[in-house]
Amino acid sequence: MSLKKNLTFLLLVFFAVYNAAAQNLISGKYSEEELFQLLTPLDEWKPFPVLDDRAAWQNADQEMMKEYLRYANENMDYDWPYIPATKSLLIDRTGDRDEYQAITFEKRRMLGTMILAELYENEGRFIDPIINGIWSICEESFWGVPAHLPKTREYSGLMDVTRPFVDLFAAETATYLAWADYFFGEKFDEISPQIRKRIRHETQTRIFEPLMNQHHGWMAANANGRPPNNWNPWICSNWINTALLLADDEEKRAAQVYKAMEVLDEFLTPYPEDGGCDEGPSYWGAAAASLFDNISLLDLATNGAFQYVYEDEKVKNMGKFIYRAQISEDYFLNFADADPQPTMAASMIYRYGKAIQDPDMMKFGAYYRRENDFTLPRFHYFRNFFEVFMQEEFQKAEKGLPLPKDVWLPDIQVMVARDSEGSTDGFFLAGKGGHNDESHNHNDIGNYVVYYNGLPLLIDVGRGTYTRKTFSEERYSIWYNRSDYHNLPTINETTQLPGSQYRATEVSHEAGKNSSGMTLNIAQAYPENAGIVFWERVLKLDRGKKVTINDAFHLTQSNSLVQHLMTIYPAKVVEPGVLSIPFEDAQGNILPFELSYDAKSMVVSVEKIALTEPEDKGIGQKWGDTIYRINLEYQSIPAKGKSTFVLKRE
Repeated sequence: MSLKKNLTFLLLVFFAVYNAAAQNLISGKYSEEELFQLLTPLDEWKPFPVLDDRAAWQNADQEMMKEYLRYANENMDYDWPYIPATKSLLIDRTGDRDEYQAITFEKRRMLGTMILAELYENEGRFIDPIINGIWSICEESFWGVPAHLPKTREYSGLMDVTRPFVDLFAAETATYLAWADYFFGEKFDEISPQIRKRIRHETQTRIFEPLMNQHHGWMAANANGRPPNNWNPWICSNWINTALLLADDEEKRAAQVYKAMEVLDEFLTPYPEDGGCDEGPSYWGAAAASLFDNISLLDLATNGAFQYVYEDEKVKNMGKFIYRAQISEDYFLNFADADPQPTMAASMIYRYGKAIQDPDMMKFGAYYRRENDFTLPRFHYFRNFFEVFMQEEFQKAEKGLPLPKDVWLPDIQVMVARDSEGSTDGFFLAGKGGHNDESHNHNDIGNYVVYYNGLPLLIDVGRGTYTRKTFSEERYSIWYNRSDYHNLPTINETTQLPGSQYRATEVSHEAGKNSSGMTLNIAQAYPENAGIVFWERVLKLDRGKKVTINDAFHLTQSNSLVQHLMTIYPAKVVEPGVLSIPFEDAQGNILPFELSYDAKSMVVSVEKIALTEPEDKGIGQKWGDTIYRINLEYQSIPAKGKSTFVLKRE
């Protein structure tokens, strides 16, 4: 081979290796052998002080630790419940998932609290309750939840114990047992060697072997090409946590961690460059936030070898999403299955902001620091150990809400605009494009929300209670998942359909000093039989004045056309062309808004949505029994037409 050909070959190899590393940010920098060399050996791995290091535990926040002790004392005689088969069968028989989950989640939270209480007190009083908790959990047939079982007759709501697989909560369970073993292993051995032996046996059988030898759907893109969602980093964070603490063989320990890193890249590589979480802020806490959990654990276990990940622009944007998607102190964007008022994992957000050197994110996290509320969060148990050792810094940290004036996330096609930077006063408008195969998808292309002074005016209803129907073929029979219960039109009696082919096109965004808006064509979000040539929607905020929704359309058939608007207020027509919405401010004062429409073309009806189904329970918990749908029905439909809605204070 000539010198020129040799050089060409070497360059091709170099670029191939470089591109692979660039595509695999987490697993591409180090080989498995290099990781083996980097990982702190198990017998030296001390991520948090051991039980006997009492001086170090004095540095844990004493107020928090006393609160965990108080709760554990109140539950000293907790009777670790057996979960009968009929509870598991409910998911198949009635669709209910909550009865089973309430028991299993509480058992784990109780175990986690008792671990913290014993770490604080160190008198041995909670060792027996902890052992009882471990034994009870190890005797469960499935560490996950019945809602995550395959929906086949073979299962019918009961786990096949001969074929273990790992769901979210099986992985979470392993984390609790791993930390119990780390802190109290020697205490357990004084009582019986069977305790730690059982922990390792169950973890090996239920977690390590399935993860290393079976493909799980959450590990990579699905058959339709949809990238993994929050399950991927959430499970990986518990996988890495458990492997670092329990995998006794050093080579196998490194192999476990390395495979988890490869799986993580299946989540990170296709993630939008703008950092946008299509699952919404309430799932961000288990998506981008769990990615941070993984990196922080890897970095801790390798003496800083993963610091480089925090310098990646995408990883930075993934962190910033949480405050870019904020509406007000209590409310966040809740497109798709997200919640309008999610809980903020304040300490984790602060740590993420510190890692990527983002002062706004740090201030945001510090703002949500819990004052006098130290209830153990349900999930992400290991975050609590970081939290109890950072309170002195956390308390002194600067607090604030960035509340950016304009946000545009071009990859997930979400816009945010408000009247004033750093303030919830006045109007807030957000809209979305995207496609209808996003994670936790609702059929909602072209949907938008309007808030005023930080409170809802026109809403996205969001999700209700999860039941068997939620993630089944019946998903889009649930009303709040359908486009006709969003701020969208029903065209020729046709609504949007699920699938990545149903999407926004010709999407653009423009923001200036006095206005901000987005334009998109939503025609492709509807099936062909809807008869739409194009449907251009323009969402616009004129700062301090009004919100305008302009639609221009071209139809091949004109059978029927209804525009829908969702609100929490009993709107009514006060005169032709003017709909009054009795908005209520934070003090309980009524500040009416008027929505103007074309009275010559449209007839208005307002219906109160009856919350009667099991899935509706969650809607009532979030919004109360006050969901109204405004229907503006065209009386005469031109083949080519326009409509304008203007929303402003009366």
